Amino acid sequence: MTVPPFAGSGFGRADSGTPDPSVQPEYYDGILWRRSLAYAVDILAIGAVLLLLKLVLGVATVISFGLLSPLWLLLPVVPIAYHTLLIGGPASATLGMQIFGVEVRSWTGGRPSHLQAFVQTAIFYVTIGATASLVLLFALFSERRRTLHDFLAGTVALRALPQPFTVFGR
Repeated sequence: MTVPPFAGSGFGRADSGTPDPSVQPEYYDGILWRRSLAYAVDILAIGAVLLLLKLVLGVATVISFGLLSPLWLLLPVVPIAYHTLLIGGPASATLGMQIFGVEVRSWTGGRPSHLQAFVQTAIFYVTIGATASLVLLFALFSERRRTLHDFLAGTVALRALPQPFTVFGR
C-alpha cells in the first residue's frame, strides 16, 4: 500500500493540519499500543540515565564531603528533560517512539516546539500521578486517539509512515 507523506496543512479537516482519521486511517492504526510500548522503552532509557547520574552524583557527593549533595535535586528533572528535548527536537519523538514508528505533531501539522513539548510532558506527569494513569483512558474516546495531555498541549501522535524516496529533496 502506497501512502502519501504527511505534509501538514494539506491533510485533515479545515480546523487542523493533522490527517483526518476517516480519510487517512493509516496514520492512527495501532497508535495506542505503539505509544504504550514506546513509553516502556522510554522508562528503560530514563532509568538508565538516572542510574548513571546517581552513580556520578554519589561519587561527587563523597569526594566533595557532601558539598555537592544538593545536585541530587536534579534527578526529577531527568524525565521531563528527556521527553521535552526529544519531542521538541528534530525527530519529534522519544527513543521509544522512534523504535515503534510514532511521532508527535503540533495540531497545525508542524513539529512541536520545545515549549509545546514541555507543556505536554508536564501535563502528562501531573495527570498520570493525580489519576493513577486512569486519565489515559481518555484516548479511547478520541477520534484521533489523543490523550488529555495531547489536547491541552495542542499535539497529536501519528504513525511515522515511511516517506517516498527522493533525490536531493525533490
